[in-house]
Amino acid sequence: MSFGQGGPYGPGGSQPPTPDWTALADTAARDRRRKWLLFGGGALAAAAVAAIVATAVITSGGGDDDKNASQLPSPKKLPSQSVTPEPRFSDVNPPAPLSPLEIIANGKKDKAPIDAAGLFPGDRAIVKGRSYTKGATASTKDCGSVAQKKLYPALTSNNCRQVVRATYTSDGVAVTVGIAVFDNQAAAQKAKDAAGPFIVSLPGDGIGTFCRNTACRSTSNAIGRYGYFTIAGYTDGSKVPTNDTKARLAGRDVADHAFSRIMQRATAQASAAATASAG
Repeated sequence: MSFGQGGPYGPGGSQPPTPDWTALADTAARDRRRKWLLFGGGALAAAAVAAIVATAVITSGGGDDDKNASQLPSPKKLPSQSVTPEPRFSDVNPPAPLSPLEIIANGKKDKAPIDAAGLFPGDRAIVKGRSYTKGATASTKDCGSVAQKKLYPALTSNNCRQVVRATYTSDGVAVTVGIAVFDNQAAAQKAKDAAGPFIVSLPGDGIGTFCRNTACRSTSNAIGRYGYFTIAGYTDGSKVPTNDTKARLAGRDVADHAFSRIMQRATAQASAAATASAG
């Protein structure tokens, strides 16, 4: 290998050749430029990638926001808070009040006192314009003691609890009505169906004995837990003939009066129960 002028460098050899400083300087400058170019290009590339990523993030975020915003319900579609409405009085259906007939159908509901003053008030009965004067009244729990013939077993076999009697007179005719009290409607109806003559007549208070051992008119009826029975005849104790109309009409009128008194009792209790319920 040639090293320029002179021999090889070493002991006894010539001096080493002088370096070409100008060439070395040019080479170093080229190396520096190449490094700057590489560095600058890398920086620019990194900046470009960062810009692309930033743009992608912004675009993607905006897209997600728009998409999510389209899926959110508008304020009008947002569910309102559920509120349970307060009960109104009209929404509550109270039990219907008992009718008068329901009250007197059973002794557990029919609780008003039972006596002659309540069933037969005043001193007379007026039915369809016809007036009857009230005589004696009486009440007993020994139902059989005031019944004759077929009426006796009708009362006693159906657990009659009480019989309240009253006598009314008009124009030579006397009528005794007996209201028999049972536990329930079924018992009263059975007694009515099995009944026949006679409730025992009730004299007194100016009315003599009548309808004893002689022909008289009789009726049998029932409403609710009550049976009501009449016997009608002449005040002088004479026999009532088959073609009679006076005793028959009087007996029916007094029976109607007994019916109206029982219903008055029922209506009064129903009204009182309705008032208590409303309060």
